[in-house]
Amino acid sequence: MVIFNEKNRIEMKFNNFIILAFISIVALSCEKDLSITDTPDLNVSLEKSNFKVDEEVVFTFTGYAEIVSFYSGEVFNDYDYKDGRVIEFPDQSAILSFQSGVREGTQENQLSVLISNDFDGDTSSLESVKSSNWIDITDSLTLGDSEDFTSSGNFDISEYTEGNPIYVAFKYITRPQLENGDARIWMIENFAVKSKDSFNGSQLNFVNQNTAGFYAVDEDPINTPSRSTVTSTRLSILGNSYEDPEDPKYDPENPIYDPENPIYDPDSDVYDPSAELPEYEPYDPNNPNNDPMRETWVITKPIFTNEVDLGPDRAVGIRGIQDQKLVEYTYSYSNPGNYKAVFVGKNATKDESVSIVKEVDITIEP
Repeated sequence: MVIFNEKNRIEMKFNNFIILAFISIVALSCEKDLSITDTPDLNVSLEKSNFKVDEEVVFTFTGYAEIVSFYSGEVFNDYDYKDGRVIEFPDQSAILSFQSGVREGTQENQLSVLISNDFDGDTSSLESVKSSNWIDITDSLTLGDSEDFTSSGNFDISEYTEGNPIYVAFKYITRPQLENGDARIWMIENFAVKSKDSFNGSQLNFVNQNTAGFYAVDEDPINTPSRSTVTSTRLSILGNSYEDPEDPKYDPENPIYDPENPIYDPDSDVYDPSAELPEYEPYDPNNPNNDPMRETWVITKPIFTNEVDLGPDRAVGIRGIQDQKLVEYTYSYSNPGNYKAVFVGKNATKDESVSIVKEVDITIEP
């Protein structure tokens, strides 16, 4: 048992007062914007301005900034492109490539690759898709013949890219499967349309597997939809399922149609609570959707080959708020050229920041 006396009550009142005062101070500080009291006064200097490739460049600092970021002036780390970098390709030349593999089933020659520069993007029906002019480029590519993925090769599609966006489609045909064997699963990975010309020593992707925007269009999506799937890393194209008159579901003697089947009896040892007595429907040989020939097209979004948006160049952080004061920073350049090294000093609170920018011109010799 805890006995409260007058002293206890006085102490409790005092403690409660302290707690309430602390809460009030915190609340007021949260409502009040924090302000910066000091503007960065960072300065940067070098002993010389000319250096050799891979020679250490030592930047010396005076003054102070809470946060310091560095732009070397090299591609992708250039202050002039901090708001974004768009690379233009006036001739719109482009290269198409992907990898393909195939598994299961037995049908041959199901897949072909087509390209169009007059398709209007209407994927509401296969009829709309096929009303445009599509050029079959399958013979210019290599398709896989097993589960092991095969490179298509790099196919120059520049003759199709002038003045318009292009679309690339994978056309897949499912023939009646009782007669021609089961449809096969075609898999597409590492799809890319890239620049024919290089930038900074590399070809740039106009689109890749993840950004191609593949969309499947079935001939009869209501009655005989394909079983195709699209993910960010793989396109799997598979035709529609079909009805086989020899399927056990078309046998009226199949135990699943027997209401006395113990799987439906709660008192049985083999009772299956998820089992439901189905209604028998005989095979209809006149149903046109039993095992039809069908087409499925999987089409990219419009692909523009005139420019690539690389986004902003990013700085490298070389000092954080908790780090020691910055005295010097060492960096080496791998390629000759003239560079503008930029340091951004910043003092900041959660409410505001003040920055200062310092530039240093550097020449890197072979």
